[in-house]
Amino acid sequence: MTDFRNYKVPYELSPEYSKSVAYFSMEFAVHQPLKIYSGGLGFLSGSHLRSAFELKQNLIGIGILWKYGYYDQGRNQDQTLHPEWYEKTYSFLEDTGIKFQIPVHGSPVWVKAWYVPPSTFETAPLFLLSTDLPENDYLSQTITHRLYDSDTAAKIAQFILLGIGGAKLVDELNFNPEVYHLNEAHGVSSVFYLLKKFGSKEEVKKRLVFTTHTPEEAGNEKHDIYLCETMGYFYGLPLSEVHELTQIEGDRFNHSLAALRFAHKANGVSKLHGNVSRKMWGNYPNIPEITSITNAQNWRYWADKQLYRFMETDNAEGFEDRKHYLKKRAFEIVADQTGKLFDPNVLTIVWARRFAGYKRAELITRDIKRFEALMTNKDRPVQIIWAGKPYPSDYGALSDFNHLVHLSKHFKNMAVCTGYELALSKRLKQASDIWLNNPRVPREASGTSGMSASMNGAVNFSTFDGWICEFARHGENSFIVPTADYHEMNIQQQDQYDVDHIYDILENQIIPMYYGEKENWRKVVQTGMKDVRHEFESNRMAMEYYELMYKSE
Repeated sequence: MTDFRNYKVPYELSPEYSKSVAYFSMEFAVHQPLKIYSGGLGFLSGSHLRSAFELKQNLIGIGILWKYGYYDQGRNQDQTLHPEWYEKTYSFLEDTGIKFQIPVHGSPVWVKAWYVPPSTFETAPLFLLSTDLPENDYLSQTITHRLYDSDTAAKIAQFILLGIGGAKLVDELNFNPEVYHLNEAHGVSSVFYLLKKFGSKEEVKKRLVFTTHTPEEAGNEKHDIYLCETMGYFYGLPLSEVHELTQIEGDRFNHSLAALRFAHKANGVSKLHGNVSRKMWGNYPNIPEITSITNAQNWRYWADKQLYRFMETDNAEGFEDRKHYLKKRAFEIVADQTGKLFDPNVLTIVWARRFAGYKRAELITRDIKRFEALMTNKDRPVQIIWAGKPYPSDYGALSDFNHLVHLSKHFKNMAVCTGYELALSKRLKQASDIWLNNPRVPREASGTSGMSASMNGAVNFSTFDGWICEFARHGENSFIVPTADYHEMNIQQQDQYDVDHIYDILENQIIPMYYGEKENWRKVVQTGMKDVRHEFESNRMAMEYYELMYKSE
């Protein structure tokens, strides 16, 4: 039986990773059955926990058990997107027996802790908090119903639960971490709990590190400071002291800025994002130097091992046959969902990730003449699949999704899939010859989907942003939209520039190579697979966190 009142990580630790770490994240994508994630942040933290397990690191994850998850992606009668919320139940969660109260909006709220042991999904230990308890009134129960609830007060309550509740759980476990790692600023309310525990900002600072994922100042969460105080975000600390300790002026509480002011180390999630973050926060005094640790994905979880074996033994026939099979199998899912039968011999482009305006899901369709020419070419056919979950209240992203659904009704070689979670993500990466990624530069902090795409024999075709800047060699391991001086362009000009170059490269380089130079194509695919294998694998990332962020000065 696990002793949850004197908790220790239940595997033999590697000596170089013995320092104890509590890793706070709003979402964790550790495996398909546990639906407590929305997108990249969760995929990243899931891979981090997998690598922490592989490397036998002394790290525990602290997250939230979302009763309805993010949402389920259903369809209306006309195939457009319909967000649905279903209650999730999990037989594999272990009851820790730990229950405690935290103050939210002047009332005590009961919190229960559940446990995902390392043996369940081969991850570092993961603790999940829930307020969905009969002891709580209905409003308090709803705190852990929907990930990223659109109601402002509910969202602040969720931040309080992750931060104050998570820090209190760590005490209930008697885990005594030497490092508190905030993955994004959602859990920064923990610092106000830790202030009471350790007595001073200096003592909290010694133990706190912060990872930011947001490449623009406006994208960082800010809330009315008086609402935060009323909700109990500052754990009883008077506003005068909050202003003094965080040096935040005015009535907007900037969660990321507070995290930076309380952290002794901070990092961005790619080299480019590190530069962007240093510029972004450069005018703010009393923040630590922002380094960078490039995000990565877990090879053991994501990669198709047989493709790698055929590549490593120079078995070209086996490699081609395996990729053909992976495409054929994935296309059965596409056919089941959309009624479209795709051909594994045809060049397949996939755009699949979270739908957000800056990611420009429908960019390639904006030049409708060239798009129609691409889709109706009989000599060198192309088929395209889209998938991804917009935030359910992001009406621009929902509109983009539905636009693609309606457009797909005109082409038998265009499909839009729903239910984009870990399992479908892996299958679509296996289905993909070209993994299309066209965020508006420099809006993508890292973007990791292309890493796991490469691990499944897909070639990245991307604008030059995020992790791609460290990986890409055009025509050797990927294809890249040439960079321009985007600062000289308005948004419309930038979008037009990018779409023009996407078509030029598709028509003049990618399609001719795929159909006319099979050996060269295979070489590009395999070079990408090799290049991503170590540099963009999450064991490297998990090691770097210990070396660069968790090490005492």
